[in-house]
Amino acid sequence: MILLPLNLLPVGCTAKVKYINVSGILRRRLMDLGVIPETEIKVVRRSLLGDPTLYEVRGAMIALRHEDASKILVKTTNS
Repeated sequence: MILLPLNLLPVGCTAKVKYINVSGILRRRLMDLGVIPETEIKVVRRSLLGDPTLYEVRGAMIALRHEDASKILVKTTNS
């Protein structure tokens, strides 16, 4: 199983969260937003400058900075 950082996925790609490589307040915030292991997440749109990126998680839209998304490891479910 190959895991990729979430920030490397192209727009339109869907993946399943496998591991969150961060602790403390940021981890808690991501989990409050619904980013927990085994949850599907879809890359919806990138801003004009490429940061932040809009993701769909559990029917909600969330924006994550490139740096924060790089700490979420996912496995793609489509290409």
